[in-house]
Amino acid sequence: MLKRDEILNTLKDKRQKCIVYTRVMGYHRPIESFNTGKTGEHKERKQFKE
Repeated sequence: MLKRDEILNTLKDKRQKCIVYTRVMGYHRPIESFNTGKTGEHKERKQFKE
């Protein structure tokens, strides 16, 4: 059985970056453009589930 790292290395050429967006002040914005404080705040948020 392959370990997690081995699986990731074998599929490395097929992987692509995932851009995550969140709604900020009425519009959608990618999380990667957040400053350090906003990134920390986003990680502390609780996800809403119905």
